Formats: sequence, structure tokens, C-alpha cells
Amino acid sequence: MNITDVRVRKVAKEGKMKAVVSITIDDEFVVHDIKVIEGEKGLFIAMPSRKATDGEYRDIAHPINSATRDRIQTIILDKFQEAMAAEPAEASAAE
Repeated sequence: MNITDVRVRKVAKEGKMKAVVSITIDDEFVVHDIKVIEGEKGLFIAMPSRKATDGEYRDIAHPINSATRDRIQTIILDKFQEAMAAEPAEASAAE
């Protein structure tokens, strides 16, 4: 499995959610609405989820093992950091 595209949409409002991300796997399968969240121990990702009838949120799509989750999280957070680093350059280019 290769993540062939990562699209980061930064969240403008204040809060713990910093971005919403879509990833493409092997140029064939897309997962939308992965959230980048600022937690007490730093940034992490939350997979797309839906509220169940019991009020709990359950992931709609998620990795089967922790190694795959870690790999996806590392790729997403690296792209998020790149997007954040590019933000000041974009602001000064607009001036």
C-alpha cells in the first residue's frame, strides 16, 4: 500500500482541530475527512467517524494494525507541517 496523494485543508477557526485531510492510496482509493488534532501530547490524526445510535463515535475507515496507522499518521503530519511552513511564504507573496 502506497499513499500516492495527501491533500491538506487547514481549519481557519480556533480549536483543537487543525486540518482536514484526504489521502489517496495506490492512485485508486480515497479516504476523506481524516482530522489533524492538537492533543496534550502533540498532533495526531483521527480517522473519519460516524455517531452510532448509542451516542459513541465509530471509525468508518481505519487501519487494521498500529504499524499502518503510524505510517499513515507520519505521512499526514509531515504534509501538514509542510503546509504550515508554506503558509507564511504564501502570505508574504500576496502582499
